[in-house]
Amino acid sequence: MKQQNILIIGAGLCGSLLALRLGQRGYNVSVYEMRPDLRSTDISAGRSINLAFSDRGNKAMKLVGIEDKVKSLCIPMNGRMLHDREGNTFLSNYSGRDHEYINSISRGGLNALLLDEAEKHDNVKIHFNKKCKSVDFENTTALFQDYNSKKEFIEDADAIIATDGAGSALRRSYYLERKFLFSFSQDYLTHGYKELSILPTETGDYKTYKNALHIWPRGDFMVIALPNLDGSFTVTLFLSYDEGEYNFNNLITPEIVTEFFQKEFPDALELMPNLVEDFFENPTAPLGTVKCSPWHYKGNTLLMGDSAHAIVPFYGQGMNASFEDVVEFDAVIDEHEGDWETIFSEYEKTRKKDTDAIADLAIDNFHEMKDHVGQAIFQEKRKIEMALEETFPGDYSSKYSLVTFNEDIGYREAMLRGRAQDKAILNMLSDGIISNEDDIKDILDKVQSETEAILQDDRIAGLH
Repeated sequence: MKQQNILIIGAGLCGSLLALRLGQRGYNVSVYEMRPDLRSTDISAGRSINLAFSDRGNKAMKLVGIEDKVKSLCIPMNGRMLHDREGNTFLSNYSGRDHEYINSISRGGLNALLLDEAEKHDNVKIHFNKKCKSVDFENTTALFQDYNSKKEFIEDADAIIATDGAGSALRRSYYLERKFLFSFSQDYLTHGYKELSILPTETGDYKTYKNALHIWPRGDFMVIALPNLDGSFTVTLFLSYDEGEYNFNNLITPEIVTEFFQKEFPDALELMPNLVEDFFENPTAPLGTVKCSPWHYKGNTLLMGDSAHAIVPFYGQGMNASFEDVVEFDAVIDEHEGDWETIFSEYEKTRKKDTDAIADLAIDNFHEMKDHVGQAIFQEKRKIEMALEETFPGDYSSKYSLVTFNEDIGYREAMLRGRAQDKAILNMLSDGIISNEDDIKDILDKVQSETEAILQDDRIAGLH
């Protein structure tokens, strides 16, 4: 059984973790990646340089035994640092519990570590500059082209797993071959994003507070910034392509770009003398959600990570969800090892409801981050939630905490309970039933009671 050959398409974060785990389990693993080896080439252009890493992702690092190595790549972010137009800042912690925070981590640094760990296993081989053109999922073979020689070649395997991202070659083959009923949706936001940077000071220090995810929320658009280990911040502008006074389609001269930042983000502009250069050098990229089904064909092929469920980045869960895929997949292998068809179908059955939920939550959080975080009622809600988490750490977790810090709860359960809690608190705040001045135990009782009533209504409506 263990001599089986597993072919993985894509050596990004999900693919390299999967290769490491299957290598640890004793399978012969071949990984084919279309890009060059990121450990010897800089290939960051257009992709997020750093990502938010939290408990669900760390669960996967524990599984493969590299938790401590990953920790050294992390910068803790305790909360959101909100910046208004006047440059005033307000730190809103992610949780009322001190031990709960998210981390900024380098995509390249983490990917390189996973590749190194995977290659420590003699039964894992990773090949770069090999682009997958199509997959014959009935015969379990994949057609590749070598970028350098341009030669095409076919690889076969006992099972093929595609972790090749939102533009997956396997998913395209499922869709184009029309051999079975395959559903696929790709929804874009009207907004795109562009990466910018805040460089370190002359002495290599951070120009602004290091341990936070900085947000400049402006209603229809926003800027965020995450810290890097070298003292810099990766800054991302999220903006509509064609709506509003300023948009990506009309920010076409250095003067207009500078004017836009001067007006909307003056304190960020002060930290970014390199703004214009970054703006015109870096690409503008779209933001989309991919959902599809089924993820597998018989016991031959399987989609995993972004190739099965790409999401927008606003919950900081894209990478964490893909890492959790590997944990869930590993648990199903424990139960059904030797039967790929059962493994693939059981994995999809348990996992898809959760990846659909985090996709929807990420879009919710897009509206929350660019707009709601600046609203008075939302800030009241956060104050109440922080007080509840601090005073009753075992009895209350906000929606954000359920999703981000409660890795033993599935995304769907976190979404349903979290949305019900949000609705309960916002309704009671606007109706004057609760306020920040009330006794905190009294607030907890009312929130729990109202949340259960909303969840019961949802169950009756069939939303369980």
